[in-house]
Amino acid sequence: MPFTEHNGTRLHWDERGPENGAKATGAILLVMGHRYSSAMWYPAIPELSKTHRVIWFDNQGTGRSGYRKQTSVPEMAGDAFAVMDAAGVAKAHIFGVSMGGVIVLEMVRQHRERVIGLIVGCSGILSADKPRMPSWAKIIYYMPPWLLKALTPKRRGDAAYGSAAKPEDIAHDTAVLDKDPYVVAGVLAQAMAIAGYTLSKEEVAGFKVPTLVLHGDEDGTVPFAYGEELAATLPGARFVRIEGTGHNFLVAGKEKTLGALKTFIDEVDAAA
Repeated sequence: MPFTEHNGTRLHWDERGPENGAKATGAILLVMGHRYSSAMWYPAIPELSKTHRVIWFDNQGTGRSGYRKQTSVPEMAGDAFAVMDAAGVAKAHIFGVSMGGVIVLEMVRQHRERVIGLIVGCSGILSADKPRMPSWAKIIYYMPPWLLKALTPKRRGDAAYGSAAKPEDIAHDTAVLDKDPYVVAGVLAQAMAIAGYTLSKEEVAGFKVPTLVLHGDEDGTVPFAYGEELAATLPGARFVRIEGTGHNFLVAGKEKTLGALKTFIDEVDAAA
């Protein structure tokens, strides 16, 4: 069970692949979104690790990682690079979803030379004009789990997951999520980091890196238009619409997502 440290915070990470003695054609770093630990990458790891060395980690405040009472997106991007360093990886494909998408964009801003290919899912450009979480919403992080569950409407297939989601897949995902640990202070720090972060479209337009953007067309958390804007801003980016899926597009859109991922990564690796 590997651990590393960055800015005084202990970070849990792990890796897998490639399988059956296959030679690794590159490394893929997975960066999860707000509140979730790396356990929620379970739909993607088995397939991606067949041909690549896949590395994942728990963002500060989640899973087995430590937490900070205050953090920033640049610091969390530094966490990701610290994991790459601990794994002995100089360059990697980086795949981030939701908050993780914001983090991987910051990683490109900091160290473009360490990024082979950029993959962003259900995220967007946090430019100054984008709305942020209102300050009163912080109270939800202090609710006991039983109260939060009672006050939150049951997540349906046409909401968090999308109309294409199968009931059994939603049930499995929520069961994994129910066991997913986090520290209130840590995830509140994540939320405040996102609220205080800004990245301009002009900066993103200067990111010259092979890019794949994925977005569910029923995403009620991050508007579909944000994904379209991101793909239109990044030079030469490929945009894939995941039909019938919500913010958790990896559950309902697993096959299309993995197909797009493998095609993109293989093409970038071949070109490199």
